[in-house]
Amino acid sequence: MKKLYLFMVGALMTSLSWSQVELTPEEQAYQDSINQINAANAATAEAQEAYNMGIELFGKGKYKEAVGSFDKAISGDPKFEAAFYNKGVAQYKMKDYKGAISSLSSLLKINDEHAKAYFQRGLAYQKSGDLEMALSDYNQVTFFDPKDANAYYNAGTVLFLLEKYEDAVPLFTKVIEMKPKDFAAYNDRGSCYRMMQKFDMALADYKKAGEYGPKHAFVFNNLGSVKKMMNDFEGAKNDFTKAMSLDPKFYLAYNNRGAMLLEQGKNNEAISDINKVIEMNPNYAPAYNNRGIIKHRQGDYKGAIADFDKAISLNKNFADAYANRGVSREMNRDMEGACADWGTASELGSSAGKSYQAGNCEF
Repeated sequence: MKKLYLFMVGALMTSLSWSQVELTPEEQAYQDSINQINAANAATAEAQEAYNMGIELFGKGKYKEAVGSFDKAISGDPKFEAAFYNKGVAQYKMKDYKGAISSLSSLLKINDEHAKAYFQRGLAYQKSGDLEMALSDYNQVTFFDPKDANAYYNAGTVLFLLEKYEDAVPLFTKVIEMKPKDFAAYNDRGSCYRMMQKFDMALADYKKAGEYGPKHAFVFNNLGSVKKMMNDFEGAKNDFTKAMSLDPKFYLAYNNRGAMLLEQGKNNEAISDINKVIEMNPNYAPAYNNRGIIKHRQGDYKGAIADFDKAISLNKNFADAYANRGVSREMNRDMEGACADWGTASELGSSAGKSYQAGNCEF
């Protein structure tokens, strides 16, 4: 009897191992649902792991590798907003602005109220030169987050670049209201006023910028520029010199001081500054134009022409350099070359070139 019992148990176990359990349609649907949830959970876990790796790589400055990890995270979770966002930021860091715009646009299709995505995409548009789209994105940021001072500031800078100075002023004013000691907003509003020829208002803003940002050379360079426009040459010289002391490599201050000295006829002082500019930045075309003027005044017409040549080689549309080279060529008895230069200068919008051409050349 005992052996029979063992045999029967063995037979029963064998029978169970081969049996097929049939589920009702409802039970099968439930089981499929459970399987889908488990698969989704596994994919989500893998996506999160890839995302975390992307963040780690990003922190190490390995942006290309980070993008790969964020892509893996997105493939595991196609609505992973943070992965899209950080992928876009990494692409921006790589200067892949087109890629950044694409990634952030994908995020905004998922969530069209993501203010940070609009801001970051605005930066990418701005860097790629699409200022109108950048402005649109910054405006979206302020719509969803009216307290975002950075978005107002960036929108103001875009309007400045678009030469819409009057429109930019209220945005910089908004930033100042939110951040009363923001030297950059004072500086940039001052630049708007300067371009609008409201020199007193520009001066007041630049002074505020200097008060709140006393270590920034460009602020004092701007102060010098507006003082020069107001014929305060001594004050301008002091501010340019202050800018140089703050940043000995700030070549624009040397150029501006040199150009002012040039206008005052102080050629020896001017050429010292201009030579310093060329030493620091040998690709800065205005410095060669300025030095060419000094050499012309000194009677070195061939030397002047060489400097104007260099300025034009660096900037093919440098109208003043063509006009000036024409004058030096005239003094060097090259009227054909002079008239050709004045004609080009005139075509590029130089009133001096047009005047020289009209008075000296046959058409």
